Amino acid sequence: MKHFVLKTLINAAAIWVAAWLVKGITLSSGSWQHQTLTIILVALIFGVVNWLIKPLVKFFSFPLFILTLGLITFVVNALMLWLTSFASGRLNLDFHVDGFLPALFGSLIISLVAWGLHLALDDND
Repeated sequence: MKHFVLKTLINAAAIWVAAWLVKGITLSSGSWQHQTLTIILVALIFGVVNWLIKPLVKFFSFPLFILTLGLITFVVNALMLWLTSFASGRLNLDFHVDGFLPALFGSLIISLVAWGLHLALDDND
């Protein structure tokens, strides 16, 4: 449970940094409590999308992984962020990604920030 909470908080921080840096990713402009709740819920959605859907997409796009020497991973990550934005919109959360390029840049930032935070915060039980 501790690992799940830490991973969700790291993803929330990474998504917040991406929303702060990338012009096409918008987050609610309400109070800080509303923003915090929104970003944590978006991080939960992001985790569920990456847990359920990403393995299926990677499995069915395996030949593309071989042809592109793994570079298709960037596209898959961008699509997962874009899908998170779609799901967040359906749940009336104030998080939106405006297109594929902001999703691509956002997924790169999220990956880098999450990787750095995972290194800094050793999450071994």
